[in-house]
Amino acid sequence: MEISEIKKSSFTILGGGRSGIAVAKLLRKSGAKVFLSDGSSIEKLKYIDESILTAAEIEYELGVHSERIFENEVIIKSPGISPENEIIKKAKSLGIKIYSEIEVAYWFCKSPLIAITGTNGKTTTTVLTGEIFKKAGIDVKVCGNVGLAFSEIVSELNEDSVAVLETSSYQLNDIEEFRPVVSVIMNITPDHLDWHRGFENYLDAKLKIFSNQKDEDMAVINFDDEILRKATEKINSKKAYFSIKENLLNAEDQKIETGSFIKNGKVLYFDKAKNIEEEIMETGEINIRGNHNLYNSLASVISARYFEIKKEIIKESLTEFTGVEHRIEFVKEIRGISFYNDSKATNIDSLIVALDSFEGDLILILGGRETGNDYSVIDKTVKEKVKQIIAIGETKDKINKHFKNITKVSNAETMEEAVIMAMSAAKSGDIVLLSPACKSFDMFDSFEHRGSEFKKFVNLLN
Repeated sequence: MEISEIKKSSFTILGGGRSGIAVAKLLRKSGAKVFLSDGSSIEKLKYIDESILTAAEIEYELGVHSERIFENEVIIKSPGISPENEIIKKAKSLGIKIYSEIEVAYWFCKSPLIAITGTNGKTTTTVLTGEIFKKAGIDVKVCGNVGLAFSEIVSELNEDSVAVLETSSYQLNDIEEFRPVVSVIMNITPDHLDWHRGFENYLDAKLKIFSNQKDEDMAVINFDDEILRKATEKINSKKAYFSIKENLLNAEDQKIETGSFIKNGKVLYFDKAKNIEEEIMETGEINIRGNHNLYNSLASVISARYFEIKKEIIKESLTEFTGVEHRIEFVKEIRGISFYNDSKATNIDSLIVALDSFEGDLILILGGRETGNDYSVIDKTVKEKVKQIIAIGETKDKINKHFKNITKVSNAETMEEAVIMAMSAAKSGDIVLLSPACKSFDMFDSFEHRGSEFKKFVNLLN
């Protein structure tokens, strides 16, 4: 939407979270008519600073959704609001346009945009990509699902800036013009299926990241993910692939023009059109551990080289990068016992990644709120690597019942108790890993809150 059209339009913002308030302020500053509605409970409303809305001259209602939300031409909805929500269905029946916050922020964006999505790995890849650009001296803003909302930083961007944006399927589901010059999709496995009402809808939402790209833009795709490879066959943009399994220069599909892969313990990059074939670094020099981080690194290499960042800068960044908070984050070593915080692991696939990052001797803190986790897929790994499970949250009894014949399992009522039990069960050389494979909302406000509590109680140990 053009800025001149925005000024003449009226918008309802559904949800007063960080991105909702940010996009409301952005639109109001442009001269648009804005109304914010948040129907949250009184407990959650305490996080909304009404003085900010008043100062920005934004009309609002809290604790209720009235009919007034349908009086505007466009609704910008919070990512968590399902397409099946009755308000959304009524709005669509009335012909009201529904957009996500990243779509609106894009209307104001003057810089090129790198957007990153996937079921797992998108946060680390986003932050890592931002670090490479920062080291290259580029004015880069990292935003979206990590850090600040896109709407909070978009006014700071200019033609010489680059925005690196982590995007979710929730956000991508409601875009129309949103166009990254580089779109990265890390992988795809079933997740958020209750929200999307099935895997196909989830996949379609993720693939929207490519929908507005032009011939000169770049789609960065995980070659090792067969579903993605097939689903992206007919997209318009140029394609670049990354793989830790295949030599992409010798792949059966000889149409691969650009890519990054692992060969003989080295990270390689090529661009046939530019006659580039180069070694970036040894895989052992990458500071963050695990195969999943090889994927994250390869995707970041392609994004950086698209912007012609030198391989020496990329190598230096990958050598120094320590990872992101709450994702296989080393916390502390106490009497030879290492503690790792992987609170961001909210599904089975993320847990598998974490388990694959260690050789064994694990005390695993597992559990939370989940909708149908199939724990049988990790039975073999748990038997080989996990000495004891400390089960927490709503699903602890299910976990106990499933794993009691595979490894030792104990239940803990609180995070403090779980940490103390794990410490008691471990010996020098063991690893205590919080990797819940579940959502956090049974015991905590967010996965960040859960991870912070884990770290707090670990740091109280001695």
